Amino acid sequence: MKLQEQHLKDHWNREELEEIQAKGLKKAVRHACANSPFYRQLFEKSGLDPERIEGKANYNLIPFTTKKDLRQAYPYGMTAVPLEKILRIHASSGTTGKPIVAGYTRADLNWWSEAVARICVMAGVTVKDIAQVSFGYGLFTGGFGLHYGLERLGATVVPFSSGNTERQLALMKDFKTTVLVSTPSFALYMAEAAAGLGYDPLEFKLRIGLFGGEPCSEAMREEIEGKWGLTATVNYGLTEVVGPGVAGECPHKAGMHILEDLYYPEIIDPNSGTVLPDGATGELVLTPFLKEGFPVLRYRTGDITRLKAEKCSCGRTIRRMDYITGRSDDMIIIKGVNIFPSQIEEVLTGFKEVSPHYQLILHKTRDTIKDLEVQVELTPEGFTDRYKELEALERRIKQSLRSTLSLGPRITLLEPGSLERTTGKARRVVEKEKEDL
Repeated sequence: MKLQEQHLKDHWNREELEEIQAKGLKKAVRHACANSPFYRQLFEKSGLDPERIEGKANYNLIPFTTKKDLRQAYPYGMTAVPLEKILRIHASSGTTGKPIVAGYTRADLNWWSEAVARICVMAGVTVKDIAQVSFGYGLFTGGFGLHYGLERLGATVVPFSSGNTERQLALMKDFKTTVLVSTPSFALYMAEAAAGLGYDPLEFKLRIGLFGGEPCSEAMREEIEGKWGLTATVNYGLTEVVGPGVAGECPHKAGMHILEDLYYPEIIDPNSGTVLPDGATGELVLTPFLKEGFPVLRYRTGDITRLKAEKCSCGRTIRRMDYITGRSDDMIIIKGVNIFPSQIEEVLTGFKEVSPHYQLILHKTRDTIKDLEVQVELTPEGFTDRYKELEALERRIKQSLRSTLSLGPRITLLEPGSLERTTGKARRVVEKEKEDL
């Protein structure tokens, strides 16, 4: 597909787009019910006739699909084609149980790579770019997803994978890489490593960052852009739906454009499941129209966001989703207070003495969180050996968190470079048994 054709796909007439969505939903429902034992049983159990689903009007009659459903279907319970037609399998990390498995037919791989190519075009990538993929290649969808999307676009791809930072930086400089694909935390780590090796990151040729795999606060984005001299864009995707290629930013950075001709987005109240209107904040639910191998209907992502219907300054007519403010299953409950890690990060970014590196330590007794400790890494400029200054900073941070959270967590200030750096997703929340203290 030519770049111009990709670009035009994001400028649908709204009526035309809604017709495409109605047809896409009907096709997805009929394929799932005819070929997936999971969905055939789900519809039979709920007493719902798939032929009654006529697009968006009554789509909310379909029960949600959850992460628990997909784990219970491990490994092939969601398959809707003979296994010999599955050309590739990806999976989530499975750190909290059985991994989520996704299988792709040839058609799936084709439309997936096109979707990712469109996200890359949104960010400003062209056929003249040299893109270094610093996501891990393996079961994680990010590495292969961005790789094939960038190739589909026509960019030159350097499939480095993650790790081996010193060699990664050397090749980035030698190859004159212009696009970096990584997690935001790894981009920051590489900037630190480059300075430690005597490089000036601003002398590299990087101009665009395609970041995903974890949240990226505005403070983190600004730091990445300042250190590398690039335009940092974020994109969104998840294994359960397809991988990267669901939504992405244009250079205006006013939310992530959802490829609405490929996915149907809904926002629901995470407690009641009621569908909410555009502009309301709730949990994102997604249905991909074209997924053959492992179809999913009304998948509850757990991600808290909102949809914006107004036209973007870039001219695209597809709706945008706001940046993820938290996850419904990441909510921490301490002494009856509901807390999202993103709330804490937003407070920390307001302190110039604090770096973007932090960890939340949940001290637990059995299944109850008794105490929250916020470990905060200082910047080199903010670090001092004057105890009174550190004590005052700690007090200011605690007061600010108390004002936001209605709870004053314990604050631990750490020297620059104290927290472990990672080539993948940063580990923000750590649980510890109270007896281990």
